[in-house]
Amino acid sequence: MTSERPVTAEPHDAARERQQKRRGRGRLRADLTGWGFAGPAMIIILGLSIFPAAWAFLLSLQKWNGFAEPQFIGADNYSYLMTDAEFWEAVSHTGLYVLLFVPASVLLGLFLAVALNREIRFIGIYRTAIFVPFVASAAATGILATYLFSPQYGLANNVLRSVGLPAQGWLEDPSQAMLVIAIMSLWGQAAFTTVIYLAALQDVPQELLEAARIDGANRWQTFWKVVWPELGPVTVFVTIWQTITALQLFDLVYTTTRGGPLDATKTIVYFLWEKAFKTLEFGYGSAAAYILFAVTLLITIGMVIYARSRKMEAF
Repeated sequence: MTSERPVTAEPHDAARERQQKRRGRGRLRADLTGWGFAGPAMIIILGLSIFPAAWAFLLSLQKWNGFAEPQFIGADNYSYLMTDAEFWEAVSHTGLYVLLFVPASVLLGLFLAVALNREIRFIGIYRTAIFVPFVASAAATGILATYLFSPQYGLANNVLRSVGLPAQGWLEDPSQAMLVIAIMSLWGQAAFTTVIYLAALQDVPQELLEAARIDGANRWQTFWKVVWPELGPVTVFVTIWQTITALQLFDLVYTTTRGGPLDATKTIVYFLWEKAFKTLEFGYGSAAAYILFAVTLLITIGMVIYARSRKMEAF
């Protein structure tokens, strides 16, 4: 009686193991290739963000004018800011701008996106025309604002005079200057929210819209009950983005009013720029920058938590 040789799976296991090793080496090679392309750019970006942030934090704990030996003073710069009336005026001006700009930019962007989300002739031209102001430089926007709202020869006052209304001070009036800057910011920044909302509207499932029409919903009901809930995450994103943009307002103020008249348009960023680069109080300006960063971070976290809580309630 002959004994049969037991069948083993060792050759198959070895072949499978070799194949897995080859796949692993292939993945490693692909990963290394990807990091080879992305690595240098990532190092540059991290170097241009992390190093200045760390250095600014170190400066915020010092008293330094850029020439003399830095003097470590701990948290004194932060405590001085808490009692600085000029800083709190800049905070109030920035807060006023945020209240004027953010809701208006979100609502205007949504309105324009809904108006452009249709199949009509020359729709591509209309969409391009809406986006053109967004790519214009802040310097060009500031020059345009200066000409439009000049109290002497500006177009706005010429229109008011033609209809028998009194001319306004606009950028030279402390009570109106921030409103004018908010209007000019809307002219350029509303295009951003328009593009984002337009992309989101085109991603709304057509099945939902058709079901709403079959159920007898009119356009307003369809928008409010179907479209608007779908735009919730986009609304959170554009609100956070526009809030951060508003808190960092500087370029338009610099090109128009330089913080005036009577410091009525001096924002936090303009305040810290003045302290750091005009009076050479680099530590004091860096402390103001870090307070702005902390406020921005808290606002962003708060809005994200609120959006997630609303999403959980919906489910």
